Amino acid sequence: MSAKESGVEETKIFTAEELKKATNNYANDRILGRGGNGIVYKGVLHDTRVVAIKKSRIVDESQIEQFINEVVILTQINHRNVVRLFGCCLEDEVPLLVYEYVSEGNLFEHIHNQRGAGWLTWQNRLRIAAEIATTLAYLHSFASMPIIHRDVKSANILIDNVYTAKVADFGASRLIPLDQTRVATLVLGTTGYLDPEYFRTSQLTEKSDVYSFGVVLAELLTGLKPIFRDRNDEQKNLADYFVSSVNNNCLFQILDRVLQEENLEQLQKMAELVKNCLRPLGEERPTMKEVAIELEGLRKLNGISSFNQHRQGYNDQDELPDTYTVPIDSIPPN
Repeated sequence: MSAKESGVEETKIFTAEELKKATNNYANDRILGRGGNGIVYKGVLHDTRVVAIKKSRIVDESQIEQFINEVVILTQINHRNVVRLFGCCLEDEVPLLVYEYVSEGNLFEHIHNQRGAGWLTWQNRLRIAAEIATTLAYLHSFASMPIIHRDVKSANILIDNVYTAKVADFGASRLIPLDQTRVATLVLGTTGYLDPEYFRTSQLTEKSDVYSFGVVLAELLTGLKPIFRDRNDEQKNLADYFVSSVNNNCLFQILDRVLQEENLEQLQKMAELVKNCLRPLGEERPTMKEVAIELEGLRKLNGISSFNQHRQGYNDQDELPDTYTVPIDSIPPN
């Protein structure tokens, strides 16, 4: 944080007392979510800012490493589709991180109807996909040192009050030196989203994020979970199931019912893109910049390059931002 001048001004060290007050002593009714590594609380700071506070469950070396990693990475990123880190607390025995509060939960909850997501039309799915792709492309092309997220999944895509996507949870992310294209690491990720090539070789590349993003796209198209049970109660892997269905010309049968009356040609183009992202060999997958360009092309085909003209899922009083993604041209070449 000290090495990053802009980060020093923007990233605050909070006291344990401040965060205790903000969360009403970590009251149960302030819990926003629970994960394997910790609990996220809703907090209100003394300046009335609403924040999300992530508190680790236990202290061990890997937790501390992920804590430091997330702080290092997020103090370097300033992007509208990345959850902003306000600061951290170093006093407690467990690490605490303080983020902007993102009000509408995560994409997993919306896709799988735990939040009754009537706003999730084809146009909005396409826009959300383009936002995430452009953000990942930006991270992979980050000027000082490219960033591989390493845990891209719908649960790590948060949705704000105007239904904009924000990429979250950089605890597992890696900074990749510019003179390297891959790095040997301990395999981390989430079952169903994990790149099989990375799992097999322990060699992490930006194409590992591409594979995981392909699974998120498959979720958006089918409404199915990354690991799900079919009608015969057999456990299925969505990535394999999706590719097999497309290869057998069965795309229409697996589409989320919300999408079955949409333009089949556009859905097929999206399905081909998903299939390319899920190729077994990383070198055969597109880059995230190529994926982002293709998704923006699909949005233009759909006549929604300016989303302000289409307010599906919004109330009239909702304020919509002028643009939703960083222009593709602003992303440096890979």
